[in-house]
Amino acid sequence: MRTDTHLATSGLRPWVVLGSLSLLQFLIAVDVTVVNIALPSIGADFGVTTRELTWVVVGYTVAGAGLLMFGGRLSDVLGRRRVLLTGVTVFGGASLLAGVAPSYPLLVGARMLQGVGEALALPSAMAVIVLTFPEGPRRTRALSVWAAVASTGLVLGFVLSGVITELLGWRWVFLVSVPFVLFVIVAAAALVPADPPGERTPLDLPGSVLLTLAPLLLVFGIAEAGEGGGHQWVAAAALAGAAVAGGLLVVVERRAAEPLLPPAFFRNRARVRANVATALLSGALSTSFLLLTFQLQQRAALGPLAAGVALLPLAVTLVVAASLVPRVVGRWGARACALVGVVLTAAGMGAIAVGAVAGAGAWESVPAMVLIAGGMAFGLVGLQYAAVSGVTGDDAGVASGVQRAADQLGGSSGVTLYVGIGFAPALTGVDPFVVSCALATAGLGAAGVLAWRSRAV
Repeated sequence: MRTDTHLATSGLRPWVVLGSLSLLQFLIAVDVTVVNIALPSIGADFGVTTRELTWVVVGYTVAGAGLLMFGGRLSDVLGRRRVLLTGVTVFGGASLLAGVAPSYPLLVGARMLQGVGEALALPSAMAVIVLTFPEGPRRTRALSVWAAVASTGLVLGFVLSGVITELLGWRWVFLVSVPFVLFVIVAAAALVPADPPGERTPLDLPGSVLLTLAPLLLVFGIAEAGEGGGHQWVAAAALAGAAVAGGLLVVVERRAAEPLLPPAFFRNRARVRANVATALLSGALSTSFLLLTFQLQQRAALGPLAAGVALLPLAVTLVVAASLVPRVVGRWGARACALVGVVLTAAGMGAIAVGAVAGAGAWESVPAMVLIAGGMAFGLVGLQYAAVSGVTGDDAGVASGVQRAADQLGGSSGVTLYVGIGFAPALTGVDPFVVSCALATAGLGAAGVLAWRSRAV
């Protein structure tokens, strides 16, 4: 069993490692949102409906998030460097496949395979960063960079999607990342030291499958329920399947020799609260992205390129806010940082709702973008720091995988639930933007309570 608590703590090498792995984080974060503005073009090429197109987004995030904890456990058992390189290779190959996919089912399959690559690579990458920088100011700065890169990638995905789709075509939103992935593979092989594998303990594959299947069925069921009509029996079956898979997951985890989440993980209440709050915050943030995109393209009638450029204030504000986060965490603690993020995000959801009712255009949407960007920068960093506080070489991969899974599962489930209910055909006479924002704000209220009760510093 490994008992190392750090890999390198001095000189330039740790920061070069951080920069290389942050590029991977950026590419993966971009892939979460880069397809959003490209979806109409994808639908036109393959002749699929709007409902079917959601799987290009949801399939990636849910498949990746469901396997993230398995990826974290795998990195603890087989070695971080080995699993990292495997995951990056899978992600790059799947990106190439998505770019040349001749059919829509193959495109969705490639997106899900990208999620598998992410699930293998990101927990290992984050564990390397956590163990490279000792707990304290240096780790705070490193995690701030890591989170800022992820948040910036999510936002720039929208901007890049508009530019690439209009100038090069939608296939290049996937193909453009391939050469950068090759660079990350070479850099990781050269910079990340080989580490001895941990004890040869059983891997909880049944638990991983159920953890992926349950949210997939839940998201599918919610999406089908929103369609109404003859889709109701399909929705009911999917939701029932999600409940069964969730129940089986509890049973399997209780009996597993090496469960995905060791019982000791739940004894750290600060970590548990931080991860639940992360899921709720991510659900609201993902909803805000989609609503802003709808508002710019559908109500303000902007094209792909114009809509992407219109989101630049969000990206710029995010970069500025992220530069302030280390000072906030260092002086006030992770809890205060998380609370600031939750409050700003809630204000941003309110601004989106008001803008939708008032018929806001691109310029009128800027206040909402600024608030959402501030909420993302402050909230996710504070909660992320709390979620990995006190980790060692033996559980860094699991803690990192749980944190990332909470982020992505919360985002995909939240946007499907909030937007699915808000835009459901049954809710006639009510502005869907207002309903979606109200539901997301309610979730943020719960996130704020959890962040307040957290005592991580």
